[in-house]
Amino acid sequence: MARQASILTPVLVGGSFIILISFAIRASFGVFQIPVAEEFGWLRAEFSLAIAIQNLAWGIGQPVFAAIAERFGDRKAIVLGALFYAAGLVLTAMAVTPGGHQVLAILVGFGVAGTGFGVILAMVGRAASDAHRSLALGIATAAGSAGQVVGAPLAEALLTVMPWQGVFLVFAGLVLASLLFLPMLRSPAPASRAELLESMGEVLGKAFRDPTFTLIFVGFFSCGYQLGFVTAHFPAFVTELCGPIEPGSMLHGLGITTTSALGAVAIALIGLANIAGTILAGWLGSRFPRKYLLACIYTGRTIAAAIFILLPITPLSVIVFSLVMGALWLATVPLTSGLVGYIYGLRYMGTLYGIVFFSHQLGSFLGVWLGGWMYDLYGDYTAVWWIGVGVGALSAVVHLPVRESPLKDRAPAALAA
Repeated sequence: MARQASILTPVLVGGSFIILISFAIRASFGVFQIPVAEEFGWLRAEFSLAIAIQNLAWGIGQPVFAAIAERFGDRKAIVLGALFYAAGLVLTAMAVTPGGHQVLAILVGFGVAGTGFGVILAMVGRAASDAHRSLALGIATAAGSAGQVVGAPLAEALLTVMPWQGVFLVFAGLVLASLLFLPMLRSPAPASRAELLESMGEVLGKAFRDPTFTLIFVGFFSCGYQLGFVTAHFPAFVTELCGPIEPGSMLHGLGITTTSALGAVAIALIGLANIAGTILAGWLGSRFPRKYLLACIYTGRTIAAAIFILLPITPLSVIVFSLVMGALWLATVPLTSGLVGYIYGLRYMGTLYGIVFFSHQLGSFLGVWLGGWMYDLYGDYTAVWWIGVGVGALSAVVHLPVRESPLKDRAPAALAA
């Protein structure tokens, strides 16, 4: 009897550690929102725009780095991404103008693209068996959540002993250290004979003509909007609007004595809850239609955000919201990437998912930028929250008509429809 392939391949383990480090740093930028603005006397929108540009550059760079990986090799793409990431962080530490931060955010965004989901999830997907692929993608995505658990609190702790510029230099060193896992990333490229004979242009042309690809692209927008806004602005939102942490409370007993600390902990709790959420989503994705799971996740997010903003903002509501939103946070990623690989094949999964991910990052750009712009305009984040509720509901609806079947198995008449 043939031995069943193990899900914990070297590619999955090594790729997960690289994603963990990359996302730990990326998830921490919201913690710098107030320190940077206060040092230079900037409006909230200035640093928010830098984070927004970073997210947009990440989205633009995602299909580019995926195509580089598929053309020249996965590991070369990751090294290039790490160099962009580290250089962006070092140069940002030296920048003293809003324009400097905003331009250098492009380097950081490209760095996240080269060391993040687009390249590594495609490698994990190719290295996994059909039976384990969805769960493997969930585990790799959960590594990003694990990074979020440590990233914001680590940044908050480092800021107590060094200026924000020093923290950026430490983070640049961590990005380069992540390349120590590179030898583990030797991914096979399982593909059918037909997939190997098709060019990238042919595969992209078929996907662009398929209405399902458009629905997936549109649906991923709200995920980016919600994640981008919360990651960049939630620590500041909690710091400024949350009710006081009472002496003698459980949070106070755990050492969380200020709303600033609670904001960083909230980001960590989102990541902690999402470790379980993404793994569960990956497991469910191999057993139930992914489009219905995605619709349920977006519905859950929409309801959670609406209830949270309608109720008084207290330490308890922040904790509960963080755990609920966290369970749904990156759960869309293994389902969306798995859906793309299942429908359009594994050969160019990275590039196709990268294109879909661009929609995610368009949403992230708007969520981050609108958060800063509307805060400066109205003095609060209420309008931005309600826009997120609306786009979340839209994403829940657009996934329902998705055709979840391999494109190559559809009749020619169906493809033309």
